[in-house]
Amino acid sequence: MNGPARTPDLVGLVPAAGSASRIAPLPCSKELFPIGFGPVAGDTGPRPKPVASYLLERMAAAGVRKAFVVLRDGKWDIPSYFGGGDRIGLDLAYLVVRKSFGVPFTIDHAYPFLKDSAVAFGFPDILYWPEDALGSLVRRRESSAAEIVVGVVPTRRPEKEDLLELDERGQITAIEIKRESSDLRHTWMLAVWGPAFTEFMHAFVADVEPEVSASQGLWRGRELYAGDVLWAALQNGLTHETVVFEEGGYIDIGTPDELSRAVRAYAGSSTEQEPRLRPGKDPR
Repeated sequence: MNGPARTPDLVGLVPAAGSASRIAPLPCSKELFPIGFGPVAGDTGPRPKPVASYLLERMAAAGVRKAFVVLRDGKWDIPSYFGGGDRIGLDLAYLVVRKSFGVPFTIDHAYPFLKDSAVAFGFPDILYWPEDALGSLVRRRESSAAEIVVGVVPTRRPEKEDLLELDERGQITAIEIKRESSDLRHTWMLAVWGPAFTEFMHAFVADVEPEVSASQGLWRGRELYAGDVLWAALQNGLTHETVVFEEGGYIDIGTPDELSRAVRAYAGSSTEQEPRLRPGKDPR
């Protein structure tokens, strides 16, 4: 079977339009909240490191040369800090969405700039490990016939995540969204996909937008999540593979307890020595 058409243009996509209401008030956009420390070119000694820097640096290490950051109106401190991306090693561009009903709508705002490219996607407020996870996804897609490659880790908080059911080959056979009680034990944190999935998401968002607008942001009684669109794409025949990192993990700083966990975990870290965490273990 022939795989999806490959493009030399691997583009990073970073959704940063959230309001951070669960950890408000903040003195800055949550994507700039300092987590750990890192060096600054031309200077000595560590400096506070914004959480989004981790994702952007790993995009650059995975072969991404340009990335789009989709902002909500008013989050001007993000482009003010990162500028054109010189410190990160990326060419950064910023897109402004005036109103978004959730991550799929934010992502779709970049559609005119992504539709002919392969996309490397991650969340700028989620710290993850292993550090080369995104690179592993890029390499898997380059060597496989899959349109979408998903990075999978054990879940710690099933009530707050997209839960994946995997078969013995690592294929996703179901996705459950934020269940209080579930036997599923994996979630996803990263993805790399091709133009076919970008087109699918664009059509999906256009189809549901009237319903979501009429119901004040709700789809089938709740928020529409990226996992909903991913599952719809798989049900419609888009090919996929997973890379499962059983020793991997993540911290989503979007809640007070997880933000506190991240600050403790990375308090003494630098880009040369990030904390070695394990699923479910809180740093002390």
